[in-house]
Amino acid sequence: MPIELTKVAYVTSATAVGGRAGHVTSADGLVDFDLAQPGTTPEPAVNPETLFAAGYAACFQGALANRAKTQGIDTSASKVTANVSFGPAEDGGFGLAVELEVEIPGVDATKAHELLELAHQFCPYSKATRGNIVVTLTAV
Repeated sequence: MPIELTKVAYVTSATAVGGRAGHVTSADGLVDFDLAQPGTTPEPAVNPETLFAAGYAACFQGALANRAKTQGIDTSASKVTANVSFGPAEDGGFGLAVELEVEIPGVDATKAHELLELAHQFCPYSKATRGNIVVTLTAV
């Protein structure tokens, strides 16, 4: 059953033209660049998985800070890396998998794992992907 919003706090939009090898722009103009499929250009280029990784990492770190704050723990020095994998899936199409690597300086491994699980329950990206793709949490 989908989780419904009780109030809209923010709305944004982005438009893509040309698919995975096209161009993407956001309504506010902050995002405005060409896309390329990995390995198709001699230079690194942005692709949908890069954008997803950036969004998920930022969102998860915000959720981590929120959940840690309820326990009086400062995670401002933490680092979240979202490793997004793309490839063929069991259903014959393509899919994603994510490993979230989280470093929380000054927090022991047991507490770090607890905070990761709390953040994973709270993070909107985690909620959106839950039950749809494999997401692995790793405390480093």
